[in-house]
Amino acid sequence: MDLTALLVGLVIGALVGGLLAWLSARSALLARSAGAEAERDVLRERVSDLEAARDLDDTTATLLAPLRDTIGRVERQVGALERDRSLQFGQLGERLTEVSRSTESLRSETATLASALNASTVRGAWGEVQLRRVLELAGLIARCDFDEQVTRVSRHGATVRPDAVINLPGARHVVVDSKAPMAHFLQAHGDTVSEVERAELLAAHATSLRRHVEGLAAKAYWTAFTRSPEVVICFVPGEAILATALSDDPGLYEHALSRKVVLASPGTLFAVLRTIGAIWQQDALEQNARELLVIGQDLYARLATLGGHVTTMGQSLSRSVEQYNKFVGTLESRVLVTARRMHELHLTTEAPPTLEPLEVAPRSLSAAELTDDLGRTARDEAFLGRTVGRGSQGSVGSDDPVRGADADPREQSA
Repeated sequence: MDLTALLVGLVIGALVGGLLAWLSARSALLARSAGAEAERDVLRERVSDLEAARDLDDTTATLLAPLRDTIGRVERQVGALERDRSLQFGQLGERLTEVSRSTESLRSETATLASALNASTVRGAWGEVQLRRVLELAGLIARCDFDEQVTRVSRHGATVRPDAVINLPGARHVVVDSKAPMAHFLQAHGDTVSEVERAELLAAHATSLRRHVEGLAAKAYWTAFTRSPEVVICFVPGEAILATALSDDPGLYEHALSRKVVLASPGTLFAVLRTIGAIWQQDALEQNARELLVIGQDLYARLATLGGHVTTMGQSLSRSVEQYNKFVGTLESRVLVTARRMHELHLTTEAPPTLEPLEVAPRSLSAAELTDDLGRTARDEAFLGRTVGRGSQGSVGSDDPVRGADADPREQSA
């Protein structure tokens, strides 16, 4: 009994222990299963996140592909620009070296020119050359439109020799002098001159130019040439030379004008010469117009003469027709009557012809230019116009003190 109870107790205890163990194992398994499921869910979320990140990376890579290509092209262009920049900097260095050498050579030549211009004779020759260049650049021709170094005697009995005399229509002349002072100006631009010394030298340059104006006014070049404007052009062979003097002496230009001296730089003189060229062209047009007027008057007069001849011819034709009709009348009434009588007597085989008088008279002229006295008047005026024109041209040529017999061919052609 006790043994059976003991066995039953053991069996029950074993069953209870097994049940407890199973329950414990089951609880542990359930706990582990729940943890695994939680870990699975976490892993799923991570996988989803990774897949989303991968998709985002693919999308980003797709979007950035054009940008990557653009960056590649930019890098290649930057590389090419860098190579070009290096090449250009090298060429620029060579050019700067050449410019430096040219500047050095120019400085040396300028110094040589400045030292040469220190001599007054060289300065005078340089001024004359500059004047001749400006004259030729303006289209004037030597020995035709202007003369150089013309010697004449002024009204005061002094011998004058201007550097150039510009010829104008109507045997007029404009005198140009190119011996403007510039010694102080050249000294003021020396390398070793201080600012104070430069200012003093430029002031002295303006004073020298004012004295030169007084000297030109005293010579009165215009009195040596008939029909010349009472003015002389003082040619200053450099724009800066004149501008500097006018800057230091603002009243110099007005003073020169009051003394009948015109200060002219190359640019100013060129404008004046172009104006003179326009005057020559206008004079040529006027000469052509006058010649055309004379030709028209001459043609009109010749038409009148021709009309007179035609009228005379018409009158002669009228008289011829009248004489012919008289002859026909006489022939019909005196001669052919007898001839017809002979034919009627069968002395001839053919009857004499019947002559008809002419009824058409010459047509008279109706144009007024060919019939009235206007033609004769125009002919007389044309003759007088040619006579006066030749006389005036002869007087112009004889009054020209510069050219004399060698008057301007443009005036002679008129």
